[in-house]
Amino acid sequence: MSKITVSTLNKMKAEQQKITALTAYDASFAKLFYDNGVDVVLVGDSLGMVLQGGDDTLAVTNTDIAYHTRCVRAGSRDLFVIADMPFMTYSSPLQSCENAAQLMRAGANMVKLEGGEWLYDSITALTQQGIPVCGHLGLTPQSVHVFGGFKIQGRIEEQAKKMITDAQALEKAGAQMIVLECIPAELAKRITDAVDIPTIGIGAGNQTDGQILVMHDLVGISAGYIPKFSKNFLLETGNMPDAVKKYCNDVKSGTFPSVEHEFK
Repeated sequence: MSKITVSTLNKMKAEQQKITALTAYDASFAKLFYDNGVDVVLVGDSLGMVLQGGDDTLAVTNTDIAYHTRCVRAGSRDLFVIADMPFMTYSSPLQSCENAAQLMRAGANMVKLEGGEWLYDSITALTQQGIPVCGHLGLTPQSVHVFGGFKIQGRIEEQAKKMITDAQALEKAGAQMIVLECIPAELAKRITDAVDIPTIGIGAGNQTDGQILVMHDLVGISAGYIPKFSKNFLLETGNMPDAVKKYCNDVKSGTFPSVEHEFK
């Protein structure tokens, strides 16, 4: 694989080639993923749950994400790396720029923020400073206490329309990608059709421009709970490289996610 950039991902969307993504937190897995066909890795604040053992992502700090971003970047110079901006690190444009700069210096190619139209000024400020941005709509884990738990979003038409408006606002502000998490597959398609930037789904059906999974879910080792939208690829293949290859192949072919992994 050659070096992956924002231009690569935009071209993939234009040519209807599915984008493959996984979370990664260290150099070894970053290299394994790149060598076996993964286009994008996310240094996710999910590390607060799968690495630190928390009940949610809220305790993760910018320093935590910067540390793991450096580790991931050391695994591959050519992999496209997105770094999550943790809870309460982007509440103003100035704070967003200061914290995003730390993540970009650690090796990120892009930062990810959770939220809708209210992020317009922060995203504009980030892109003006040369920092690519990925939005995140639907089930945004940093808002877990507002939602009352990890619940499917966008099932009510009013919520769906607001999410489409939010996606368009994120794009207008300068975002170059959007993650759609735990929303009905039909809504994910509506959002994907409504914007020109790539959409990456997780629990959002297979009509998005790409897919992402938490790496621990990919191999069935998340403690206590495997989400409906996930699949244990290690169980089918028997080894990590083949599990990653099968995931990538199934995403590219549209085989994964299937109807059984969707929310209606």
